[in-house]
Order: sequence, then structure tokens, then C-alpha cells
Amino acid sequence: MKKLMLISALLMCMVASHSCKNASSTDGKTVLTERIQYPVFIKSPYGDDAEWYKENMEGPKREKFVNLLLDAAFDGKVKAYDYEDNIPLTKEQISHIMVKSDTVIMTRTYAPYNDYDTVIVQKLERRNIHRITFLEEWYFDEKAFTMEKKVVGIAPAITMYADSNEVKGYKPLFWIYLDDKYPLKK
Repeated sequence: MKKLMLISALLMCMVASHSCKNASSTDGKTVLTERIQYPVFIKSPYGDDAEWYKENMEGPKREKFVNLLLDAAFDGKVKAYDYEDNIPLTKEQISHIMVKSDTVIMTRTYAPYNDYDTVIVQKLERRNIHRITFLEEWYFDEKAFTMEKKVVGIAPAITMYADSNEVKGYKPLFWIYLDDKYPLKK
């Protein structure tokens, strides 16, 4: 009986040990993370800095990349997801992303000088997409001492400007996932 219990315990330990290795390893590579995200400038925020290449893609390549991403999403060739909620966006929702509307209260310049509302519609410019947020999976191979990254999601971000033309921040437009298992369910 003791032998049977000992053999059963050893088998359970082996199964548990083997399943743990498979859960955190792929082809001998350790999965460091299934999801890590970070923003990257694709147009240098430093202007004509001598080291412009550090956070910059060449203009024609950047424009082509941005156009490929946006056109694919707007034309429905790829599924676009809300940046915050990961809910699939409709074609109508996607078409409204590049248009910003504000209602402004203005005062008439003649008597009786009363206030009135006016709607200002501003089309966001593709050339103002200066950042991309990447969602990646990271793997590490201890034997070869190499690291591998797999891009699984891309979110283009537009630069937002204040009235004084200073940068207010960056607004991600939507997610495009490059892997069918994303977005991961919570």
C-alpha cells in the first residue's frame, strides 16, 4: 500500500512538473509575458535633432505604414477594436475616429451681444500620427541566450495639440490585432 501511494505521489509530481514547464515554455523558450504594451515614437518629437533616427521612421516609410494601418481599418480589411474596452468597432464608429467635433459658445459682435452655440468640426490629420503603441509577447531562450518578441497588436496614436500649438498628449485611435487569439478574454 505504501509503495502504491509513493508511486502515485511520484507520478503526480512528474505530471505537475511537466505541465508547469509546458505552461511557461514554447519550443524551449520561456514565455516572459503574453502581454506587454508600450508606446514608440515613429516621428521624432525632437525636431531637427542630430540623432533624429533614435525615435523616428523615415518620412515615406512612416506615411506608408500609417496609411496601410488606417486604410485597412477604415475599409474593413482588418478588425479594429476600441482602445480602452477592446470592443469591435463598426465601420461607422471607425469613420468617426478621424473627425473631432466641439461645440463652442460664442458671443455676437453686435447688439444685443447674446451668446450662441456653434459646432466646429475638425478632421484629424494622418500626418499627426507620431506614435504607435505595441502589444507584444516576449520569449527568452536560456540555452541560446536570445530573446524573441512577437507583435500581436498595434494602436496608432494621434498627437493632440492645445490652442497654443503645444502638445497636449497622444490619443490612441484603436487596436488592430495581428494574432487571432487577441484580444485576450479577461
